[in-house]
Amino acid sequence: MIRIMEVCGTHTMAIARSGLKQLLPPEVRLISGPGCPVCVTSQETVDSVLGLTGLKDAPVITTYGDMLRVPGSVFGDSLLKRRALGADVRVVYSPMDALDIAANEPDRQVVFLGVGFETTAPGTASAVKAARERNVHNFTVLSMLKRLEPSIRALAADPGFRVQGFLCPGHVAVILGEKGMRFFTDDLHFPAVIAGFEPEEIMKALTLLLRDVRNGEAVLRNAYPSVVNPEGNELALELMEQVLEIRDDRWRGMGMIKESGYGLREEYADFDAEKRFGIRAGDPVELPGCLCGEVIKGALEPADCPAFGKGCIPDSPVGPCMVSSEGACAAAWKYSAIKALK
Repeated sequence: MIRIMEVCGTHTMAIARSGLKQLLPPEVRLISGPGCPVCVTSQETVDSVLGLTGLKDAPVITTYGDMLRVPGSVFGDSLLKRRALGADVRVVYSPMDALDIAANEPDRQVVFLGVGFETTAPGTASAVKAARERNVHNFTVLSMLKRLEPSIRALAADPGFRVQGFLCPGHVAVILGEKGMRFFTDDLHFPAVIAGFEPEEIMKALTLLLRDVRNGEAVLRNAYPSVVNPEGNELALELMEQVLEIRDDRWRGMGMIKESGYGLREEYADFDAEKRFGIRAGDPVELPGCLCGEVIKGALEPADCPAFGKGCIPDSPVGPCMVSSEGACAAAWKYSAIKALK
């Protein structure tokens, strides 16, 4: 059995939507890794976000839509429920939208939930920098930004990890470049291919990857050269370096991973929601009956979770993998033949 892991939620959805798994020979298995930023956000961080809505003079919470229905530790709790109960929670399409809300409502504190990997980190950094330049001091960011590389290193260090190759995330590679993906091959000795998102692009990448697995060649190939260059987006990387700093961070199902997250640099502490509101993540907690953490690590397929399609469905989710637009469980529920068997 050849196990190939994709570590991008957009790949997960594209693979499910196009039915690519059904086209592969039975000895090739595609599995999803920690590529969904909403899914890997720790439960205690989610609970801290919900706690903000209960503060006296609670801030406006601005967020990408995926975060609305992520369950809290109390069953049925979520930002969507809090909004229905009167909390001011608004969906935005970019951190700049959140900054504009703060600028237009100077008497309200506005918090942007900065979730994502290196793909969204430059945009979040840009909003923080713009907030200083525009003197919008009622705007803060709760950084939940994650780094790809440390999570893959943590997975690969697990003695039970059984993967022969990786589809590298095209979006992250646009920012980090080919050089940001070389750890797959140079350090971890896995064949790896940077892939685009159309079905034919994914199949091309898989063809290259399977050939290298068969030949035992741990090389990095760029099958997305139209947008991914060797050095990455230098302007975006410079912006991240100016505003963000690397820190240890906690991941759902994977625990604390060294240097796996981004926080705001001390120079931008005035725009850090953690500092302004005294946010401190509580003790590690997992949702009862949810195996999202095992799905994130590629240890389980969504259908292997006893709650999948029973207690956990999009309208009544147990965990974030069922509600995120990049979650493996959401992809399996929406597109896979697994659903028809439930």
